[in-house]
Amino acid sequence: MPEINRRRVLTVGAALGLASVVNPSAAWSWSPSASVSGSGSGVDPQWVWDDDIDRIMASVIDNGQVPSVNNAIESWVHNHQPVPSGLPPELAAFLEDATQLPPWADVAKLRRAADFNRRKDTYLFMIYGIGGGIMSTVIPREARSVYWSKGGADMQDRAAKTFTFGYDQSDINAFEPNGEMLVTANKTRMVHAAVRHMLPNSPYWSAVADEEIPISNADILVTFHSTGTFAHKKLKDWRVPMSPADEEAFLHLWQVSLHLLGVRDEYIPATWAAAHAQSEQVLTPILAPTPEGKELAEVLLGLTAQIDLGVTRGFLNEFVRYQLGNDVGDWLGLRRDYVSAGVIRAGWPTYIAFREGLLPIMPRTFYMFDQFVRAIAMAFLNRGESGTTTAITIPDMNRPGV
Repeated sequence: MPEINRRRVLTVGAALGLASVVNPSAAWSWSPSASVSGSGSGVDPQWVWDDDIDRIMASVIDNGQVPSVNNAIESWVHNHQPVPSGLPPELAAFLEDATQLPPWADVAKLRRAADFNRRKDTYLFMIYGIGGGIMSTVIPREARSVYWSKGGADMQDRAAKTFTFGYDQSDINAFEPNGEMLVTANKTRMVHAAVRHMLPNSPYWSAVADEEIPISNADILVTFHSTGTFAHKKLKDWRVPMSPADEEAFLHLWQVSLHLLGVRDEYIPATWAAAHAQSEQVLTPILAPTPEGKELAEVLLGLTAQIDLGVTRGFLNEFVRYQLGNDVGDWLGLRRDYVSAGVIRAGWPTYIAFREGLLPIMPRTFYMFDQFVRAIAMAFLNRGESGTTTAITIPDMNRPGV
């Protein structure tokens, strides 16, 4: 690869904590023997979508049934609720099957993961909201698909819906009968199928896309690595205490979530080592700025300005750089605030140490970081109006031209 591109990949890889970085043009080579199924075809996941629900949702859209489907699923929230009536029969039959846990799911691990999420929610808020959220804007395919789909026209609402997935996944009752994750995952799966049908009809997306159909299994895996795998890296980097059982449970939460989103089991990593190896191949080498991503990042970073808890934009910019590195910060044009950068480098590790009981004296910056975490959570949860979730609905159009 050209030297300048190689240098970019290596520096971004170093910022994200990767041991090695592969050639971005390398063909898919991750072995299905490292997956939860232990075997598979080895077909590149960028050519794999979600055929059954894609066909069903295409019919729903083409037959003008989106409003009736959205009406039917509005009150469908909890795992224990039956698939709602009023859905097209084929969609109802699909959801009856798709809302079941896979046979390899381990309920005890999922419950341990829920407790782990409860104990580490402060750090996960920051990793998912700032790290993964902003990283998504430098994943070219994701940034373009988000920007030119309907959700891209209202990023605050779209961010709230994305956060709903993470909130429901991390909830203490996520996969219990009174939890919501089985329903939320399948609503998200329906949205993905709808976007796959509609977005190729957008001349604006087609003009910039390097794929004919968005949101392949590969694209969903990339999103997983920018959130779940990235979270595992950062928790390790920040020396947040985790037992081997906690780490295994946290991975299992993501394994089940990927299955529920329609990713084939042969692509779902069986171990964290396998996940990191897959991430090195499919995530870091593709990171790059796009006009769409820059605009989305600006909108996302502007959300906290609406929640007045003393969070300055300079501090937020520097926390992005702290997690993702200066290359990403420069791509997005994030203005430097060297005072905030120094506070973060010195204060965040001590904040974690005190919260984990490793530091006997509260650091002076503890309250500031606590307020920062609260602002991020409020900004992404339903426009700051709700502490829980935002309804996920099926889109009926692409983003209009601008």
